[in-house]
Amino acid sequence: MNTKRVDVLNIFLIIISLITAIMLPFKLFLFSYAFLGPLHYLTEITWLRDKNYFLTAHKNWALVFLVLATLIAIAPIIIFSNIPLNPTIKHGLLILGKQTKIFLIIGFLFAISLLFLKTNKALAYALALIILVSFFTITYVPKPFFLIGAFLPTLVHVYIFTFFFIIYGAIKSKSQLGIYLGLLLLSVPFIITYIPLDYTNYTPSKATFEKFNSLNMMGIKAFIAKVCNNFRNDVFETLSDIGVRIQIFIAFAYTYHYLNWFSKTSIIGWKASITKKSVFFIIGIWLTAVGLCIYDFNTGLIALYFLSFLHVLLEFPLNVISIKAVMRATKRKRISKFFKCK
Repeated sequence: MNTKRVDVLNIFLIIISLITAIMLPFKLFLFSYAFLGPLHYLTEITWLRDKNYFLTAHKNWALVFLVLATLIAIAPIIIFSNIPLNPTIKHGLLILGKQTKIFLIIGFLFAISLLFLKTNKALAYALALIILVSFFTITYVPKPFFLIGAFLPTLVHVYIFTFFFIIYGAIKSKSQLGIYLGLLLLSVPFIITYIPLDYTNYTPSKATFEKFNSLNMMGIKAFIAKVCNNFRNDVFETLSDIGVRIQIFIAFAYTYHYLNWFSKTSIIGWKASITKKSVFFIIGIWLTAVGLCIYDFNTGLIALYFLSFLHVLLEFPLNVISIKAVMRATKRKRISKFFKCK
């Protein structure tokens, strides 16, 4: 499909994702995360590798993101798999497992460095400085870093970065419809805020609620609710009006993020990066992941833990490039020209 048809398709995907999220906010999120998510991770990582992770001359530095993903995943995978461990080693892994937000911030700041620094020596110094500053800041200024680290692999990744990716594509292809698509995406939170709904009709089953809690999204929802002043006696009510609306947004954001990726086959050419050999590899892992989620949801999540964070980290350089391109276009007022075209 050409760019215009893909943009039209994505407008329908936003509408369909929003309607489905309004109808089934908990089940849609679980379905998208467990079934669409793994296929997205695998195909995107393959595509990013084919594009040298958008690092041009610095592609070897992608190893940093691989190391960070391993550090993030190794503790929960080993601990939840109940492998017998020496108490000292287990304690060390527990400490390591609590540094996820720091590792994510290190990855994002390093991705920015990769865009501006030219020599390996400068990048090595930058990485060392970023590590020191990140650990220092999380110790003395924990709240801001906690929020950044918590939202980077979740709503920032699936919603904010998706918006910038859409606008970046619209600028490159000079698509006026792509700009409108991005604006439609931005309008979704406002639509969810003001649509009439009865939150008492959204009580999920016990099994669904337990699966949702296992994804550790309650902290994200609680923070959004706090910003919206929805705490009562310092307690967040998940099944309240604002709680359900937040869940609708989360279900929409994740679902559309995945669908947007799969709709871009002909535009960004990610299908061309998948060889016959990798097809069997991707399908095999995907079917295994889906099977594990059906057999035991928590086991499936642990199995996918590494891949989910790896794809987030490897995408950081592209995210930075997209944001920079949009900011540059805004500064030069190139986006406004789209609205003047007939």
